[in-house]
Amino acid sequence: MSEKTEKLIRPGEIEFADTETIRQMQEHKLAEMLSFINKYSPFYKAKFKELNIDIRNISVDNLKELPFTTKDDLAKFNEQFLCTDKSKVADYITTSGTTSEPVTFYLTSNDLNRIAYNEAVSLQCADGSSNDIFQIMITIDKLFMAGMAYFLGIQKLNAAAIRVGPGTPNAQWEYIHRFKPSTLIAIPSFIPKLIEYALENKIDYKNTSVKKIICLGEPVRQPDFSFNELGKRITSQWDAKLYSTYASTEMSAAFTECGKGNGGHSHPELLILEVVDDNGNKVREGELGEVVVTTLGVEGMPLLRYRTGDLCHVYYSKCSCGRNTTRLGPVMGRKQQMIKYKGTTLFPQTIFNVLDMLPQIKLYQVEVKRDEFNNDSVTVYIDIHLKTSPFIQELLSLFKSKIRVTPLLEFISEDELNSRVHKTDKRKTEKIIYL
Repeated sequence: MSEKTEKLIRPGEIEFADTETIRQMQEHKLAEMLSFINKYSPFYKAKFKELNIDIRNISVDNLKELPFTTKDDLAKFNEQFLCTDKSKVADYITTSGTTSEPVTFYLTSNDLNRIAYNEAVSLQCADGSSNDIFQIMITIDKLFMAGMAYFLGIQKLNAAAIRVGPGTPNAQWEYIHRFKPSTLIAIPSFIPKLIEYALENKIDYKNTSVKKIICLGEPVRQPDFSFNELGKRITSQWDAKLYSTYASTEMSAAFTECGKGNGGHSHPELLILEVVDDNGNKVREGELGEVVVTTLGVEGMPLLRYRTGDLCHVYYSKCSCGRNTTRLGPVMGRKQQMIKYKGTTLFPQTIFNVLDMLPQIKLYQVEVKRDEFNNDSVTVYIDIHLKTSPFIQELLSLFKSKIRVTPLLEFISEDELNSRVHKTDKRKTEKIIYL
């Protein structure tokens, strides 16, 4: 690696380098990563031997010659991915288990430092600085990575954190008034509830200290970067700037929007990104494909060509912010979550967008039942208080006009709906279930 590349590797600076400098840096880090897993990873060491792979012949440009790593591999051979003695494990993380059984990840102290770096440069990308006060409104315990990662990143940024967690609107507003955060870190579907509480309790939320909201777990944009229905609902009521993020436990990194709002930027010093079609080929500018990542600099459980299952549009062109890094649009869904309903193929987010168009709907759950022919039936569960003929007609008409099909509607009590969506043993809300 050239002296020029070494000098560039400072927090966030490599993202503004030219593509050749970025490629040289990644080549160096990839060679280190391959040598490391060939020596210390029981899974990859066996895989390279089985497939007669000479890692000296592998580069960023021919990664396709290597096999993918899948979620099934992680579940079946979990501890065989561990590259260090367990005495060096500093933190235990589990995946959320959204589409499969949760998998354990073992993080060393170096891995925690890497996560802190990732979140610090991600927050910088989202116009954050040491002058900001961040209110963390997501889980920071229960073996969950996101809340802890943000806290570490805020520390790395030399900013301040308010660790409220996923508290009630009342608690959130109490701490907003007391500590005056500039930025909220939240699941975006919680923000309308925060606004509703403010309106009901005559809180002048538009004139608080909050200027930015970093959104995770759910998209607030369409593939063309315009706001989806949830994003429109928030921005039409609150003049706080929204920043979308996309991340996963497996990659130990995040894609975060800059102020231009043109997709989440990758951090090339932390991972090599591929976005591929069904045949494993790289998709072109603006096309939809599956996100595949090779982690760089991970010590505990590095991953090579890991198939996330997430489908995003990808953008290779330089961003108007000056960053020269690949960007991802919002997650459209996961391959396992694609719905085939009455001859139409849908992503869950398409259904969510319709439901989010009606502010009367505070909470909902979509249930998908798949038959032996791989066809789906779709039922939407809604609060029974909305069961009126005009509302039903309005909702069905919206579905027909927006997605051309209408799901079944089931109206249940608010308590039952809450218990279905907010499971005590789950870290994430269950807006959709598959049976």
